[in-house]
Formats: sequence, C-alpha cells, structure tokens
Amino acid sequence: MGAERRALGRVFNEVPELYERVRPGYPDELFADLAELAGLTDGSAVLEVGCGTGQATRSLAARGWRVTAVEPGAELAALARRRLPGVEVETSTFERWDDRGRRYDALVAASSWHWVDPAVGWPRAYQVLRRGGWVALLGHVVVRRPGEPEVYAETADLHERFSPGNPDWGHPPSEDEVRATSAGWGQVEDPGPLFGPTTVRWYPTVQWFDGAGFADLLRSMSPYRRLPAAVREPLLDAVADRIRTRLGDRAPRRHLTVLRAGRRNVVPG
Repeated sequence: MGAERRALGRVFNEVPELYERVRPGYPDELFADLAELAGLTDGSAVLEVGCGTGQATRSLAARGWRVTAVEPGAELAALARRRLPGVEVETSTFERWDDRGRRYDALVAASSWHWVDPAVGWPRAYQVLRRGGWVALLGHVVVRRPGEPEVYAETADLHERFSPGNPDWGHPPSEDEVRATSAGWGQVEDPGPLFGPTTVRWYPTVQWFDGAGFADLLRSMSPYRRLPAAVREPLLDAVADRIRTRLGDRAPRRHLTVLRAGRRNVVPG
C-alpha cells in the first residue's frame, strides 16, 4: 500500500464530530470473545491503533483494560480525549509512534489496520507486544440480505450520474459471500510467521437511518470524502431524497462485524 492510500485514511480528520455521530460501534460480545481468546483481565495493557473518536475504545476501557490509543488525526484524537478522559490518546501514526519501551498484552485495530504500512506495522506490532500477546483486527463489512431494500441498489443511477465510472461504486456482497472469507487476516497483508493462526468470528449488526442520516454516514466515508465537494454534496442530497421518496425515509445499513485475532509467535532470531 502506497503513501497516497495511507494519506487518504486521514480524510476522516476533516469531520470528527460527524464521524463520532454516525459511525457504528462494536458489539459487546466481540470484546467478551477477545478477552477469552487473549486471556485479558482487569488491568491488562491494550494498545489501540487508529482509535478515531473512540468507537471501540469505549468498550476496551469499559472492561477495565489499561488502554493507550494512537491516532494520527489531530482533530479525531482531540475529540477522543474529550470523550474518554481515562484513556491515554497519543497523536501519531503507528509507524512513527514512540512506544518509549512500553509493552502490551494486546494490540487492537478497529477499521484502521488497512491504513498502516504493513512492512512497518506488523514488525512493530510484534515488537510492542509481550510474549504471548495478541493482535486483534476489528472491522465492519457492509452486506445485503435477499429481499431487503439496499441503498446502493436504489441509488446506483445517482452514483453514475454524479460520478460516472467510479471504481468505488458497487453492490455490497451477500452475508454468505462474506462469511465464506473466514480465513486468515482478510484484506490486509499477511504477517507471515509473526502471528497466527488466526481466529475469525462474525457478529451481525445493523444501523437504521432516515435519508439525511444515511447521507451523513456516507459523508464520513473515504470514497465520498475523496470526491470534490461540488460532486459529493449534490450526490448525497439526491441519495437522501431517494431514501425519503422510495424507502419511506428509513434505510438499513447492515454489517457483518468481524474479529480476526492471532497470537504473537515465537520467531527464531
């Protein structure tokens, strides 16, 4: 992954309050499973990479874990500090973060690891974890269910009208298609012998929005943030109107939330 893609990950820093309001959190069951897998107990030291405004951080701290969060976006980090006064939030990319010799029982990255340079990120994760520590990658995959209205299907013509031929546009996969990917680390580079084998668990989640709310959700996402405002805003206004007129002003955003976790291996040398 090149520097251009990693820079794209910082567009969320433009809209911290919006990001905080519309982005989904993570189910409690996921953190209970992580605690069991990684042997985390009250007082365990957890490093979170790319905390955003704290969608996962709240749940990590609520379990009594000592959380250090690293966030490259200054505005996102500032909002996280205000919302999570008991959490140490440090403004840095993970690649350049100064660990000051601190070591952790687990490293958690929630919808953020794909922004990290894997050539640096995986060895750094190995370095900052204690022997037997775990890496846990969390994420949300947008899915569709047969017979249920789906916003992209209802607005594909609008997307093509305002941003024709955009490679980011497309229908979400079905739940069955996504569950079939239950192997490895997903769509990030494999760490090789540093971590594994991988445990994968899925958690169905759903958010419901009116038209304006769904447009705000899309406003917080990188494929839309990268569009010029003169394209993005008319497109999202049209999407909101389509949800109001065709879907009764109520639309689901259905996800399979995923936990991919692997233990730090003992690597010779």
